Amino acid sequence: MIKKIFKLIFVLLMIALLAGSLYFLVVRNQQEPEQFTTETVNRGSIIKKAVASGAIVPRREVIIKSRVSGLLEKLHVVPGEIVERGQLIAKITVVPDAVTLNSAQARFETARISADNAKLERDRRGQLLGEKLISKDEYDRYQYEYQIKREELQGADSNLSLIRDGGNGEAGSVSNEIRSTVAGTVLDVPVKEGESVTETNNFNEGTTISSIADMTDMVFIGTVDESEVGRIREGMALQISIGAIEDQTFDGVLEFISPKGSKTEGTVQFEIRAALTGSNDVTVRAGYSANADIVLDRRDDILILDERALLFTDDGVFVLEQSDSELGEVQFNRKAVTTGLSDGIQIEIVEGLAEDVVVRVP
Repeated sequence: MIKKIFKLIFVLLMIALLAGSLYFLVVRNQQEPEQFTTETVNRGSIIKKAVASGAIVPRREVIIKSRVSGLLEKLHVVPGEIVERGQLIAKITVVPDAVTLNSAQARFETARISADNAKLERDRRGQLLGEKLISKDEYDRYQYEYQIKREELQGADSNLSLIRDGGNGEAGSVSNEIRSTVAGTVLDVPVKEGESVTETNNFNEGTTISSIADMTDMVFIGTVDESEVGRIREGMALQISIGAIEDQTFDGVLEFISPKGSKTEGTVQFEIRAALTGSNDVTVRAGYSANADIVLDRRDDILILDERALLFTDDGVFVLEQSDSELGEVQFNRKAVTTGLSDGIQIEIVEGLAEDVVVRVP
């Protein structure tokens, strides 16, 4: 009885071992199905572009500077305000140099004394002329001398007023009043009331009081790489995307390409300028960063395919076209095609494939 039990156990173990071996062999020899991806030939458009990066700026921005040195007494504008040509922007309290002021006062006093003396001499000669003791010619010489001295006095007075007060009341000009030279929008006022300002002259740039620009005439200023500058020309259309304004593009027209490039981080870049066209109901601020797509070529309503599905060889360009066998299995046949315009992702299929054809990605 015990022997029969051992025999039965032995037989069961052998059967289990045999079954396990068969299972291992079947699993090891079983091949996993081949994995691949496909692309479909569709109808669409391809736009070949050159990309330029830059910013949106006013076409004309004017910097207003002080013509006298002193303290900024009053500001009459703030950034964002629209001003007219000649409008008062700021007023400056002149703080004259002590040596210059003393010299001007001395010249004024000298001119006043000379004018008073010339007037006295002329009046005396006038009395003598009335008594017919001198000739008219002699009197005219003293009259002429007095007129010269009076003009010198007026010049010394005007010079003293300019140095002391920054203005010449008699001439109707006030140099310590800063006025706008153009009409536009105030972009920046980099000074504050009470600050010291310096005049602009041949040796000094002077203090900037404000910058003013016409915000209705904006342009895109950017750069393109030397590899693409040879393919663009003035008059080309641009599509401008502004980083701060999402889901909107602005039309532009290329109007300038720099004849000279500049080396930046090892590459040569050429500056371009494009005018913004059209009317978008969006406020565009000066200094917005932007990218511009320059349309080099465009094809519409054509057969297009993902470029990664192509095989480029010395013999030409090929695809692996999908077809079904008689047994229902998927097969791929190598087929030559003719291509056209490419944007780097999609490519035009000129000949060799029809719409909705499926091809395998190598």
